[in-house]
Amino acid sequence: MADLVGVLKAAGESTRLRLLALLADGDHSVKDLTEILDQSQPRVSRHLKLLADAGLIQRHAEGAWAYYGLAPHGHGAELARWLVARIDPSDPARERDRNRQAAAIAAQQAIAAAYFAKVAESWDLLKTLHVPEDAVEHAILETLAGRVVDLLVDLGTGTGRMLEVLAPVYKRAIGIDSSREMLAVARSRLAASGISHAQVRLGDIGGLDPAIGPADVLVIHQVLHYFDDPGRMLAQARRLLKSGGEVLIVDFAPHNLEFLRTDHAHRRLGLSREQVTGWAEAASLEVRSVREFPAKNMDGGLTVCLWHLGERQKIGKTE
Repeated sequence: MADLVGVLKAAGESTRLRLLALLADGDHSVKDLTEILDQSQPRVSRHLKLLADAGLIQRHAEGAWAYYGLAPHGHGAELARWLVARIDPSDPARERDRNRQAAAIAAQQAIAAAYFAKVAESWDLLKTLHVPEDAVEHAILETLAGRVVDLLVDLGTGTGRMLEVLAPVYKRAIGIDSSREMLAVARSRLAASGISHAQVRLGDIGGLDPAIGPADVLVIHQVLHYFDDPGRMLAQARRLLKSGGEVLIVDFAPHNLEFLRTDHAHRRLGLSREQVTGWAEAASLEVRSVREFPAKNMDGGLTVCLWHLGERQKIGKTE
């Protein structure tokens, strides 16, 4: 009972209710929230700490910064969503907060667009070398057709495209990436699409925290070719998977485009079926299906592969 009273006390204050409403729309940094609420950083931080201690919101550190979002589960999470659903959208304070929130998101999108413009040339070059992405995305959706999973984790989320494409498939999703610039792009993309049930986090996908899971589905989209030892990375990722979970890997088939190694930081020039099968077996997984998407330019282009992995089936003893 004392815990419940503590949660109710934490939520029962006007500024903290405004914070819950803002965080229901997506993650925000302390800097964002101080600008939106027009309050001092110490005051906002104190409110956030009270909400976090009560289990209503969660905090994720990114270097010197921290991002906050509604707690994904627990009694505090349920109460937060119940309260937010009952806030009058026409309330003057709520309307003012939403207008300032929209301005903050627009500013972030401008920064993200400026960064993306810097890397657009290399991205556009890679796109000319392989099949249109919508064909692969359609195949990924087909693989998960008719399902809504509790938690999807996108490793190396980059611009957050997979979180956007797969939004109908999950109740909650987390995208992990080591690039703050890419995460800025991803946050902007999610906000622009109105996707509030996915968050992105700064993290090293080569050294994952198992507490991120357990995940129903892991997505590793165009990531493994950046690793010297993709098998080790897959084994680490396996620790996030719940029993009966699945892994979707999208990557290039073996190729000879050496400039991708020298100019674009690719460590592996594609992945073969044999390699992925071996890495899967070492991680107690099995390849359930493989689909290939041949290059648009068969003479020197890139073939994209979609691997669907699941837990390796245990073979019973014969009598």
